[in-house]
Amino acid sequence: MTTTTLAVLVPLLPFLGAAAGLLLGRRAPGFVRPLAVLPTFAAFVLAVVVAVDQGGGKAIDAATRLTPTGSVPIELALHLDGFAVLVAVLVGLVATCVQLYSTGYLRDDPRYTSYAALVSLFTSAMLLVVYSGDLMVLLVGWEIMGICSYFLVGHYWETPEARAASLKAFLVTKLGDVPFLIGLFALATDAGTFRITGVVQAALTGGIGHPTLVALLLLAGVAGKSAQFPLHTWLPDAMAGPTPVSALIHAATMVAAGIYFVARLLPVFAASAAALTVLAVMAAITMVGSGLAALAQDDIKRVLAYSTIGQLGYLSGALAVGDRGAAVFHLLSHGAFKALLFLAAGVVIHAAGTNSLTAMSRMGGLAKRIPDAYWTMTVALLALAAIPPFAGFFSKEAVLSAAEHTALGESQVAPSGAGWTVLIAGLLTALLTAAYATRLWLLAFRGRGAEAPDHGRQPFVMNAVLWVLAIPSIGFGLTAGHLGDWFDGRALTPAVTTAVLSTGVALVGGLVTYAAWRHTSALAARTPMGAVAAHPEGDGSLVEEEAIASHTEVYGSIASAPDPADPGRLLLGPLHRHAATGFHLDAVYSALFVRPVLAAAGLVRFLDREVVETYVRGASAGPRWLGRAVRRAQNGNVQSYLSALLAGSLVLAAAVVVLANVTSGS
Repeated sequence: MTTTTLAVLVPLLPFLGAAAGLLLGRRAPGFVRPLAVLPTFAAFVLAVVVAVDQGGGKAIDAATRLTPTGSVPIELALHLDGFAVLVAVLVGLVATCVQLYSTGYLRDDPRYTSYAALVSLFTSAMLLVVYSGDLMVLLVGWEIMGICSYFLVGHYWETPEARAASLKAFLVTKLGDVPFLIGLFALATDAGTFRITGVVQAALTGGIGHPTLVALLLLAGVAGKSAQFPLHTWLPDAMAGPTPVSALIHAATMVAAGIYFVARLLPVFAASAAALTVLAVMAAITMVGSGLAALAQDDIKRVLAYSTIGQLGYLSGALAVGDRGAAVFHLLSHGAFKALLFLAAGVVIHAAGTNSLTAMSRMGGLAKRIPDAYWTMTVALLALAAIPPFAGFFSKEAVLSAAEHTALGESQVAPSGAGWTVLIAGLLTALLTAAYATRLWLLAFRGRGAEAPDHGRQPFVMNAVLWVLAIPSIGFGLTAGHLGDWFDGRALTPAVTTAVLSTGVALVGGLVTYAAWRHTSALAARTPMGAVAAHPEGDGSLVEEEAIASHTEVYGSIASAPDPADPGRLLLGPLHRHAATGFHLDAVYSALFVRPVLAAAGLVRFLDREVVETYVRGASAGPRWLGRAVRRAQNGNVQSYLSALLAGSLVLAAAVVVLANVTSGS
């Protein structure tokens, strides 16, 4: 088979698997799991073959014209360059791991059939986005992912949190998709084509009439899909869905789509210095804000959600300084260790036998009970904190190095102000990232919270997937020097200045957090409840009994009381309560948009009920009353009819006589 034929099969196989799973799910339940795993795994293998065939060389293009449009043509086109083939490998790997993991995690779920089919469809849509060479075909995959995320986030639809989260994710992303669609049409109108190669060529030759406006419209969709400020608020709430879905969304689909789109069309954004500056500021706010919010969260999945938002900020920052090689490199590295983080968190949740025990302050005794999750999550957190030689160090350093070159005026693409913005925010975020990664590890595995009931050893497939993902989390960064051909010839080796700075601030963040944890642990141990947590048997003192009674009233039992040794509260101080709520951004949106819309809807409902319906009722009253009068005359009594006829004749006769007299008198 040719490379293009294999590339067509890559998104097609998961789609066929999804369709077959839905059709055969009820008739042949035994085929559900094979149809979920095997097509996705086959797509992953073919994606690897396509990547090897492409080899980081010249892009492979193929296209066939779809139905005539009468204006700008739409083509079913493939564009296989180094970025596309590597991202497709990541998508296939993570999707296969998620499908395998889900066979154990959701083995007793009654809706597993529809879940597995939606995951396959989700994977197919992302692969379509990755390989597509036409913007309209890309848009199809873009929107299918939005629908899939709605259903998957709302998988546990019995809970109000899942229903609200799925609706919020759908509406917020659609809010960004409206200007995104307008931008696509404006872009195609200027370029005269939807083909990505044609659009890029038009941007390079100055063929885009209003590059700033078009770029800002497109950035609105990117901000929604990739959870960037100010449209990032849906992503933390999306943790109400199953944990494997979170891994898929955060690592290889949905949120990666917006970043990948900007990387593919970077010349369009680079045509406007203002657009790159906006992107840099958006990335800086996203990075720092999400880092502070992650440091204040107690839910382990929300910490990881804000972590994803911050890492996506790094990707946006790399694109803002015009280096798509660094952006895609960190996209690949982040996809591996973030999938590992979520799936390891899923093992923690699964060990507790519930999907709701995710509060780190109430965890305890997990390191020995789930050693696979403990060690692999430690590896992933080190990669997240960018500690060498783990993958995150090399990829994050590539972003900071690119920002440094731009800040020093060595870039011909982006303004130096964008470089300084990304560099300073990136270093501050490196400090915060190491801090909340250390805090997560300490609270989850070294905390003093209640030990969850032991539900036995986790399914083998779940633990096996963790070790598979640990391999690229450890070693992918070491291949940086050999991947230049796939990244526009960009050298991805670390630079001394940024490497020392980023590693230094990461170590400072981790050590300060550890010191704060030791300090808060010592203080907590000296309090009555701290002593009870450390020595549950107690000493029977009156103070201790009062403390136990108080905490039992609040939490129900000592076992459910949160761990008082939280370094996040000490580090953030008065900022903690604001960071814990995401700096009240949801409340701001509610005040500025939700309440006015609800008030307007209430006014419209009042006008419809009290004005329009009153008019309609009044307009119908006259005919209704006339009908009643006529209905009474039609009573079926012949004598009444004859009487009415005689009376009418007499009235007519009298009228004729009166009229005759009047006429003769005149």
